Amino acid sequence: MTALSNTPPEKTINTRILAVWGRVKTPFYYAMLVFWGIVCLAPLYYTLVFSLKPIENAYTPPLGWPTPFTFDNYLTVFKSFDLFPRWLYNSAFIAIVVTVLRVLFCAMAGYAFARIEFPFKNFLFTALLISMMMPGVVTLIPSFLVIGPGFIKGGIHLGSLTIPTGFHLLDSPGGVILPSVVDAFGVFMMTQFYKSFPKELEEAAEMDGSGRWGTFFRVVLPISQTQLLTLALLTFQGSWNNFMWPLLVLRSPENFTLPIGLQWFRGEYYTLYSVILAGSLFNTLPILILFFVFQRYFIRSIASSGSKEG
Repeated sequence: MTALSNTPPEKTINTRILAVWGRVKTPFYYAMLVFWGIVCLAPLYYTLVFSLKPIENAYTPPLGWPTPFTFDNYLTVFKSFDLFPRWLYNSAFIAIVVTVLRVLFCAMAGYAFARIEFPFKNFLFTALLISMMMPGVVTLIPSFLVIGPGFIKGGIHLGSLTIPTGFHLLDSPGGVILPSVVDAFGVFMMTQFYKSFPKELEEAAEMDGSGRWGTFFRVVLPISQTQLLTLALLTFQGSWNNFMWPLLVLRSPENFTLPIGLQWFRGEYYTLYSVILAGSLFNTLPILILFFVFQRYFIRSIASSGSKEG
C-alpha cells in the first residue's frame, strides 16, 4: 500500500482545496480590485459626464462620453450665483485654519500624553478614547449652546459682573472653526506615534541646552512630518466636506461654505442635473488632488502608526 492510501480523506480534500486556491487567489484578488475600483470611480465618472452635457441632453443615459460636450454648465454656476466664489473662499479659509490649528494642537497633546507625566493622565487618555466611540450627533446640541447663546441665557450674574456661558459666534467662521481645532482621533494618532519615537534624540537635544518647547518644535515636529501630513490631509478633507455643523451655525448666504451653498443650489436648480453636478465637481476636485499628491505619506503613516503599542 502506498502512503497516499493511508492519508485520511479529509486531509486529501483540504490539500486539493489549498492547491486550487493557490492557483486562483491572485486572479481573484485582481478581479476584486478591479470591481471595487469601478464601484468607486463610477460616481465620479458619471458626475463628470453629466456636467459636460448640454442641458437639453441631461436626461440621456450617461454611458459614454457626451457628444457634443460643453463647458456652459460651469459658466452657469458662476453666472447664476454671484456668491459661488464666496462659498469657495469660505470653505478654503475654514478648512485651512482648522487644519493648521488641529495639526498643531493634536501634535502637542499627543506629545504630552506620550512623554510628560501629569496628574490624571491615564484618566484623561481613557476619556479621550471613550469620546472617539460617541456618535457626533450626541455633542451637536451642547456644542451649539457653547458656540451660541450659552447654557444659561444671558450668562451668570454675580452682582454687577456677568459671566457669559457661550462664545456668541453663530453665523461666523469662528463658530465653525472653534469646535474643530482639536480632534480625539488626531490626538490618539499622534500619541501612538510619539510613544515609538526614540528618546535618544530628545535626550541629545536636552544635552545641547534645548528646553521642552525647543525640543518639540526643532526636533520632534520635523521628524513627524509624515504623520502630520496625514493628519492634515484627513482634517482638510473632513472640514472641506463638513455639512451638518456649518448648517447649524451659519445663517447668512454670504457666510455659507460650499457644501451648504450646493444644497441651496440644488433647491434652485433641482431639475438641471448637469448644472448641479458641475457645481459638485468644485467640491470634489480639491480633495482628489490633495490625496493623489500626498497619498504616499498617508499610506506610510498608516503603516507606521497603526501597530504602535502604548
